[in-house]
Amino acid sequence: MNRRAVRGAALLAAAGLLACCQRGVSTGTGSATAGPTRAGCPAVLDRAKSDVQQAERIDLAWRGPTSGPAAVPGKTIVFVAQTMTNPGVAGVARGVAEAAAVIGWSVRVIDGQGTPVGIQAAFSQAIDLRPSGIVIGGFDPALTAQQLAQAEAAHLPLVGWHAEATPGPSQNPKLFSNVTTSVTEVARITADWVIAESNGNAGVVVFTDDSIPFARNKSDLIKSGLADCPNVRLLASANIPIADASGRTPQEVSSLLARFQGQWTFSAAINDLYFADAAPALRAAGKPGDGAPFNIGAGDGDPSAFQRIQSRQFQAATVPEPLTEQGWQVVDEFNRAFAGDPASGYVAPVHVATAANSTGVTAWDPPGYREAYRRIWERPEVGGVRSGE
Repeated sequence: MNRRAVRGAALLAAAGLLACCQRGVSTGTGSATAGPTRAGCPAVLDRAKSDVQQAERIDLAWRGPTSGPAAVPGKTIVFVAQTMTNPGVAGVARGVAEAAAVIGWSVRVIDGQGTPVGIQAAFSQAIDLRPSGIVIGGFDPALTAQQLAQAEAAHLPLVGWHAEATPGPSQNPKLFSNVTTSVTEVARITADWVIAESNGNAGVVVFTDDSIPFARNKSDLIKSGLADCPNVRLLASANIPIADASGRTPQEVSSLLARFQGQWTFSAAINDLYFADAAPALRAAGKPGDGAPFNIGAGDGDPSAFQRIQSRQFQAATVPEPLTEQGWQVVDEFNRAFAGDPASGYVAPVHVATAANSTGVTAWDPPGYREAYRRIWERPEVGGVRSGE
């Protein structure tokens, strides 16, 4: 081959490599469109793109309950928090307080400080207060088996938030309802986003905390979803306890960059906080904030995650919980328990937040739920004054 032919072949090879690894092009609505090439999983890729486009919508009508018991008066709720430093737990606690003010109840939050001993002490304190009901806020009820037995003996209704992997009522542990999105759906849409945005060609690192069964299950489901596309390769699963994330994540990221170099193009994490801790190491390595690895968090959607996404600094997307809405649902579930009605059965649909669909906001707060719950509880706004507040 002559020099011109060799040069042409090299350019074609480089173009092919770029096409293989190019991220999907986002439209104005935040959905991904096909890049220059299609991977060896066309059916999976088409389905992933369609599902992500649906999940990115911000104009969906309220799909939750529209009927139920009117407000039962004079109730007191204690919110036992795993730790109020967890943005998800804190966000739901604020939603509970907001909804309680509307329905006319009082709320007290007790912080478990993120340790088994602290959570057990907080739960015991909650029982001693003799409330109408207790919220299990973001911790595994197995940590508090003794306190659960005491609450059941006292006939105290318990409503969980992220207390179990599945939403709805539970017999063991005995919960009137567990408020959460479906971990299966969260994991599925996270994997779909990676497949869609990479056009089915990616080298992926998954960040998780195997010490938490809920988190381990979520990351296993993400990895299973990624495996649906053969050219989406799982490079590594980084097991870093959330409590140690700030200290261990930067070092782990530096090690992964050295190990995989240009192969690492996407990341998924069971919680957004990993990317806050990864940013310094990525920046030190000369990685652009809006470049590979493109990162998606499969959990909570705290304000700092939205800020990173909107400023395009080492996080491209999150699958946020509608935290305030879930706080209102917790109150509604208690109201159904107090009235002798069954749980609502509502599960919030998954959402994907990107820079294109979350401008100027720091949380996912879907429309319609406040008005719906006010109508159910018979607490309408009257003359600009919210009844019950």
